[in-house]
Amino acid sequence: MVNKMKKSIFKMLSISSLLFFIVSCSSVYDKHVQWQSVKPESFPVLHAIGQAPISLQRSTHKTQRMLMAINASKLAAYAELAEQVYGLKINGQTTMSQLLIGKQEVSASVNGIIRAAKVVKSYPVGDSYTTELSLDFKDVYEIYLASSPQREIKDVTYY
Repeated sequence: MVNKMKKSIFKMLSISSLLFFIVSCSSVYDKHVQWQSVKPESFPVLHAIGQAPISLQRSTHKTQRMLMAINASKLAAYAELAEQVYGLKINGQTTMSQLLIGKQEVSASVNGIIRAAKVVKSYPVGDSYTTELSLDFKDVYEIYLASSPQREIKDVTYY
């Protein structure tokens, strides 16, 4: 009985000393890391054009149709910018019966957030309204730095 107790105490001491050794040699607490932001070498400027028909807008008032077309053309331009930034997701489906194509469907979608885009021009062209946007990635970079800076290791000091 006493022998079992000695073995048990020896095991506990061994495990405790091993854990103490592992914790004392941990690299988590023995250094201090300083970070600095990384600035890209160049910033691209993207351009997008959106168009919307005036006469097809659902309103009986000419002025309201014009305003609706202005908003629609702006949204179309933003969608084009999002496509340039994030890419376009394409889904396709083809059904076949007796080795004959029965139905083909293709859909496209874009999803993203565009910040810092500027309206360059907005003007009527015939029966449609056109809006031109630009997106300078330098502005996007500055917004990104303000919200969550990208960082790299500047200096590591070991204690």
